Amino acid sequence: MQKDHSDTKSQQNSFNHSPHNTRPPIIWLNVAVFSLTFLIAIVGLPVYLAFYDLDWQTWLIFILATGFCGMSITAGYHRLWSHRAYETQSWIRIIYAIGGAFAIQNSALHWSSDHRIHHRYVDDNDKDPYSAKMGFWYSHIGWMLREYQAHRYTDYSNVKDLQRDPVVMWQHRNYLLLVLLTNFGFPLLFGLINGNVLGSIILVGFVRLVISHHVTFFINSLAHMWGSQPYNAENTAKDNPLVALLTYGEGYHNFHHAFQYDYRNAIKWWQFDPTKWFIRCLAFLGLAKNLKRIPEAKIAKAIAAQQLAKTTKKLTQLSLPEKEELIERLQIEYESLILKMNDYYKIKKDWLESTRTQLMEKAELSQLNQRYKEFKLNLLQQQRVWKNLVHQYA
Repeated sequence: MQKDHSDTKSQQNSFNHSPHNTRPPIIWLNVAVFSLTFLIAIVGLPVYLAFYDLDWQTWLIFILATGFCGMSITAGYHRLWSHRAYETQSWIRIIYAIGGAFAIQNSALHWSSDHRIHHRYVDDNDKDPYSAKMGFWYSHIGWMLREYQAHRYTDYSNVKDLQRDPVVMWQHRNYLLLVLLTNFGFPLLFGLINGNVLGSIILVGFVRLVISHHVTFFINSLAHMWGSQPYNAENTAKDNPLVALLTYGEGYHNFHHAFQYDYRNAIKWWQFDPTKWFIRCLAFLGLAKNLKRIPEAKIAKAIAAQQLAKTTKKLTQLSLPEKEELIERLQIEYESLILKMNDYYKIKKDWLESTRTQLMEKAELSQLNQRYKEFKLNLLQQQRVWKNLVHQYA
């Protein structure tokens, strides 16, 4: 049987005609910044430590400054401005804007524009600014070293909402000044106060910046290459707890691409997502509002649909005489699960609203409680059947 090469040729032709293959001009400023900061960090710190000691205050400021940069990107640039997952006060937005400049990841306006394009055209080598299908190096840092999409630096039509935010535009206009003040001014000032200027510049200035850069870049590279896909497999985004540890919770990236407007990336209490916890703390203190959450039912259905797709695909690849019957049973159990989910989440919504408002008579509330427990039990039973069936062919 002759192998069909039409899809492969089509992909190759598409890649060969991609604007990424035209070798656009090098952005020498970016090359210089990334190269020099990395070189100073990996050479300067070991050499310094070979001759001098760093006091605990410098290490503490380094940790705090690194966290400040990271949270400014994840809670500010990403979840607040790129996805509008919540709202917060102007003085907190100013802090995010300063932290974003400290991290040297371009202005919030430009960063958010790039990120929205990424979500709209994810994995499209021609349109996704940092498509993971172009390889690790490209998605991690290579996309910033050449002017692959020149219009990205002038066309901000997809962030018109952010152009109405005075904090965003203030930072965009004064971005270079803020970069210089934070990255040179702060380490120098702390060093003068602490009596260790060189150590502060190396650790708080350069090492902190390199870590801030590559931790964020891991979200574009590793989080699209390494991990699981429990919510959908329509793109390369993956959930990876290890990457989440490095990226302030952003490693639960499959969830994020499935439900990008949720202020959370991790939905389980035990999953590491400090950005989610920080935003929740802001809301508790009255400093944030309108935290967006995808309905629990929608998430549960997405998980079930993904399990159905994966198991069906695996079954079709097996040489079993009863394969068709198993696939049919899988579909029947899936439909039954969805029906029970619909019943359960509807009754749960009614139960929560009635419990919260306490508008029902005691007898009616008791009856509703009983129905809620019955629907929950029915769903749990169906979930056990479904999980056993899915895990049998996992």
